[in-house]
Amino acid sequence: MTAKPPVFSTHGCRLNAYETEAMKDLAAQAGLDDAIIVNTCAVTSEAVRKARQDIRRLHRDNPHAKIIVTGCAAQTDPESFAEMAEVARVIGNTEKMQPETWAGLAGADWIGETEKVQVNDIMSVRETAGHLIDGFGTRSRAYVQVQNGCDHRCTFCIIPFGRGNSRSVPAGVVVDQITRLVDKGYNEVVLTGVDLTSWGADLPGGPRLGDLVRRILKLVPDLSRLRISSIDSIEADPALMEAIASEPRLMPHLHLSLQAGDDMILKRMKRRHLRDDAIAFCEEARRLRPDITFGADLIAGFPTETEAMFENSLKLVDDCHLTWLHVFPYSPRPGTPAAKMPPVNGLAIKERAARLRAAGSSAVTRHLEAQLGRAHPVLMEAPDLGRTPQFAEVRFATAQPVGQIVTARISGHDGSRLAA
Repeated sequence: MTAKPPVFSTHGCRLNAYETEAMKDLAAQAGLDDAIIVNTCAVTSEAVRKARQDIRRLHRDNPHAKIIVTGCAAQTDPESFAEMAEVARVIGNTEKMQPETWAGLAGADWIGETEKVQVNDIMSVRETAGHLIDGFGTRSRAYVQVQNGCDHRCTFCIIPFGRGNSRSVPAGVVVDQITRLVDKGYNEVVLTGVDLTSWGADLPGGPRLGDLVRRILKLVPDLSRLRISSIDSIEADPALMEAIASEPRLMPHLHLSLQAGDDMILKRMKRRHLRDDAIAFCEEARRLRPDITFGADLIAGFPTETEAMFENSLKLVDDCHLTWLHVFPYSPRPGTPAAKMPPVNGLAIKERAARLRAAGSSAVTRHLEAQLGRAHPVLMEAPDLGRTPQFAEVRFATAQPVGQIVTARISGHDGSRLAA
């Protein structure tokens, strides 16, 4: 029977997707075949449930393939995955990025005494390598990991125990990778990490994320667009704010890790900002860059949340002029402090999440309406689909060159995307 190349199934965040691309290279270099690698997410209990469901489905569809499980859920609870009959190996978040791991997997007999679980203490890891890949996502947009891990301990979050403490990729390595990507034709690069605004704290001299942004734009003049993924607004440094104001190649779109809009809930979450801090940041960013749009993560039904507290979160959509919402119905993660707090009724959580999503849908409609008749430079992701600098999707009636930036006049919208 002919050996088949490994298949990858990726759950969760863009950083996981980035690391999957790096693992594909490592697995290919090692000569691994007839394997399925499931890169899991642990951000919610539902994410872990879906990972298990995916593993069982993949085994049913591919009964002879060896299933290797990695990612944050594997890191935080390796033994539970090792107990699954469908799973051949469990490897940790550090191990999955090491060539020797894949060399060992490629050479394993899978029947002998090789340890089924290869997961070490992630808290002992002190460096994050800049894994050089050719880019992924679309042929026009590439993602670059500049940071990993988190030093904060929000009461709802298990991710620091899956990713370890904050580590930064040195600026020179980042610039080199972005230069490679631009040379390969990418017009947009997105900086990714677990806690992006902590970038640089562990590097000599303690540079900040704004310093990295300005260095990239200076040293890679042919980069058309630089985009930042999710940030913690309370840690936005002066150089980053200056870049927002003065660098047209830095896209006017920020995704904010807000989580809630009520001060008591924010304190119980152990967040480092208050409601007024979020509003003040958004007002200042809009003053510096009037065309900027904001996305945000918001949790509905955090333990002890009353209806009045939830209303404060709901009003944050208007008070911060949020547009692109990621709404998470709260689900307890074993091992986190929040899991021990008095829970909100499950039906109330679902209802509040629905109201937040409805507010987000209305905000998107308002943004799309405001674009009618305007001209935007649109980065084409497919022959008939691209995105504006503010991250709105644009559908075209005629085919355009993928990967190129075209000027388009907006003629309408369907409630979720623009038409040009």
